Amino acid sequence: MQISVDISLYPLKEMGYEQPILDFIAALEKEENVDIVRNELSTQIHGDYAIIMQLLQQEIYTVFEELPDSVFVIKLVGNNRKGIY
Repeated sequence: MQISVDISLYPLKEMGYEQPILDFIAALEKEENVDIVRNELSTQIHGDYAIIMQLLQQEIYTVFEELPDSVFVIKLVGNNRKGIY
């Protein structure tokens, strides 16, 4: 099943909040089997449900280990909407 995910990360810290966001996106981009689209407010991930969910589980866990006061906002769509945004 193909899905699309719109995800935003908000590290709750006053200084240096940009780097954890960039690191999170870079980690997502290492997965060759999904398409990543960045914009100013969020990142979209398009591809296979199982691959995306495993990737998110791993990378969200990593963020929470390093920055437990972070917030994720995640929207899931039950089909691949790449190119429609």
